Amino acid sequence: MKKILRTGVAWRPAYTWLKASTKLLTGLLLLGSADPSAASAQAKKAVNLASSQVQVAEGLLEGNVTAAGIREFKGVPFGAPPVGELRWKEPQPVPKWTGVRAAKQFGPRAMQLPLYGDMNFRSNGVSEDCLYLNIWTPAKTAGERHPVLVYFYGGGFQAGDGSELRYDGESMARRGIVTVTVNYRLGVFGFLAHPELSKESAHHASGNYGFMDQSAALRWVQQNIAAFGGDPRQVTIGGESAGSMSVSAQMVTPLAKNTFARAIGESGSMLNTGFGPVPLAEGEQAGVAFATSVGATSLAALRALPAQQLLEAAGKPGAARFAPTIDGYFFLRKPTETFAAGEQARVPLLVGWNSQEMSPGFLLDPQPPTAENFRAVVQKLYGSRADEALKLYPAATDAQAEQSATDLAGDRFIAYSTWKWADAHLQTGGQPVYRYLFARPRPAMTAAMGNATAGLAGGVIKNSGSAPKAPPAKGAVHSAEIEYALGNLATNKVYDWTPDDYKVSETLQSYFVNFIKTGNPNGKGLANWPVAQGNGPVPVLRVDVTTKAETETQRARYLFLDQTTSK
Repeated sequence: MKKILRTGVAWRPAYTWLKASTKLLTGLLLLGSADPSAASAQAKKAVNLASSQVQVAEGLLEGNVTAAGIREFKGVPFGAPPVGELRWKEPQPVPKWTGVRAAKQFGPRAMQLPLYGDMNFRSNGVSEDCLYLNIWTPAKTAGERHPVLVYFYGGGFQAGDGSELRYDGESMARRGIVTVTVNYRLGVFGFLAHPELSKESAHHASGNYGFMDQSAALRWVQQNIAAFGGDPRQVTIGGESAGSMSVSAQMVTPLAKNTFARAIGESGSMLNTGFGPVPLAEGEQAGVAFATSVGATSLAALRALPAQQLLEAAGKPGAARFAPTIDGYFFLRKPTETFAAGEQARVPLLVGWNSQEMSPGFLLDPQPPTAENFRAVVQKLYGSRADEALKLYPAATDAQAEQSATDLAGDRFIAYSTWKWADAHLQTGGQPVYRYLFARPRPAMTAAMGNATAGLAGGVIKNSGSAPKAPPAKGAVHSAEIEYALGNLATNKVYDWTPDDYKVSETLQSYFVNFIKTGNPNGKGLANWPVAQGNGPVPVLRVDVTTKAETETQRARYLFLDQTTSK
């Protein structure tokens, strides 16, 4: 078997704005003006508009205009290249440039191995020089003030890129949102901690460089987004999986204070997750072990190693993952403690997860999902509390056990930590919380995909031989909602999208757009999405072909996991 990448090009409907700008310029030149200088200024403005030149703090940028009249700027630097002595340092300011800098191609993606089959990159390869962002704006002039979405990609902090088609910002821009995707460092480059790094830091901290990249991008947006017609006071941060964890991280760090007004989290948080953060000493110990494994006896020796060598060493089977650290700088303490104290960003939160985040194999592999096998796993996981767990995840029959294994796997993987985030913010945030459950299963794959099957996080596995094609998932799998929420179904050529899928996408994207614009997802033509309030069961918007609000029914499961999860 082998993984294949999905391909596709975003559909861009025709639009006549650029033609109108050209006509305006021609008219000014032909008709003349009683005030030649005013005519010249208007003509210059039209030229700059057509060529998409924008002045930012570091210099003049020139982007593209799409057929829909959306101005796009790709590969915009927000931090100096983190190479050489800047490897494993907080992002530094971008040096100013003279002349016009082209912003028409995506910058390189962060150093990463090819891990997930659903990542369809448009960037030119990988590089340590990766601190770039991309902007899509509906604004025709810098004087406009549109709400802004800054979106962080998923990929387990190991892979991902702002150039992926599913994150393309044109669809959101057509709905009046200035949309920004941000690259950030990954893996060993983004999260290595080491005693020598802590020693050289003015903050006595190390690790968390990927998160610091995101904070630096948010500060860049505050300084520059008005030049693109965005409103720096109306910035929403959003993301899925690792990107959603990133949103929760930015809500607790002082480095992102006052850089955003709203938050969207799709499947994932840094509260009580297995990813960390861990105590700084623990992170440093892991960093020393890694350095030893590559023969580097000092920080200087580590920095001298080629990036590709570090990447391959960190990607070997059994190599430790580099968890974020409670470094006293980015993370002052555990995120759960920050939320419990009510010291997180006090912003409206839209958050949720999918109905089938993980498969039974996550718990049972390689055993089949029988009642006997599931009960044995539950006994191993929960010991004296196994009977209590089996009341919440029953296994009277094999079919029931398979569903319970699916539920428990998804909860332990990502649903519980996302619930914990929503619940913690509801208790202390003093701001609206809107929770969803995305339940629309993807349709069957197109005939061109043959007998391929879906893998983790939307990846695609091409089966060899004459094995029968696997049936579609019964629920919405991890990452399935991204294209629906951002209006990018047409960029994914793997699945045979139906009118019902486009209906669900229109619904979910409309909720997102309304929330980004006002902090409330509700709007004309949409089912009412009640805001969560107080303690106990909360309203949850179940998103499917028929979207409706329901009362939370699984709170007991999450409370049990809250009691049995290591804090």
